[in-house]
Amino acid sequence: MTSSLPSLAIPGQRLGSVTTFTAGPGTHVHHSHVYASIAGPVFVDPAQPKSQAKSTISISRTARVKTTPSATAASKSKPKYNTLPGVDSVVLARVTRVQKRQATVSILVVLDESASSKALNPLQSASDNDNIESILSSAANPENHSSSDELRFQALIRKEDVRAVEKDRVVMDEMFRVGDIVRGTVISLGDQSFYYLTTARNDLGVVMARSEAGNMMFPVSWKEMRDPVTGAAEQRKVARPF
Repeated sequence: MTSSLPSLAIPGQRLGSVTTFTAGPGTHVHHSHVYASIAGPVFVDPAQPKSQAKSTISISRTARVKTTPSATAASKSKPKYNTLPGVDSVVLARVTRVQKRQATVSILVVLDESASSKALNPLQSASDNDNIESILSSAANPENHSSSDELRFQALIRKEDVRAVEKDRVVMDEMFRVGDIVRGTVISLGDQSFYYLTTARNDLGVVMARSEAGNMMFPVSWKEMRDPVTGAAEQRKVARPF
């Protein structure tokens, strides 16, 4: 029963049977039981009255935010942030490898879920309790690139998912460079190793990049960024500035 559920869960903790609950964000099913995938508060979204659906268990690392002042039921609230990337999540990631047909990125931040429905400044809407500005400042510094990327979620941006037009003319080396910070949207949870991202929208693409000379560049068009010191231009798949 719901009353027997813990208020807080740790990864791997058994929460209930699949005959009673449906696994939501932050949980997974193993041997007919729902288990916690992350640590955090446990929430139960009750099934609709008179429906045959089961209640949904989910875990979020932050408290829920009520959608209306009068909302009191769990079904009328939702996690403000989710630290696990999901389909349609907007993320910020650092490019770690560029190949002929794909780019490998390390996910730094999962943005507020509302970022997928409205334009947001990347320095706003943090995931859980992370400081976005400090993360991006550190991530954009080549001196801080290390094996810590191996501990983050890994994702791929395939050649066909870079932009919405002229997909057959995409050259990956002209779209991304190692060290670039990219805003993308999760289109698939992929396999156990990689998520799949897309930048095929005007507001998605490179948001921070350094030139070959090592200077931070600024966007001058949807496909070009410029070094303010040397004046040299470099090609990128540029995200529309907010």
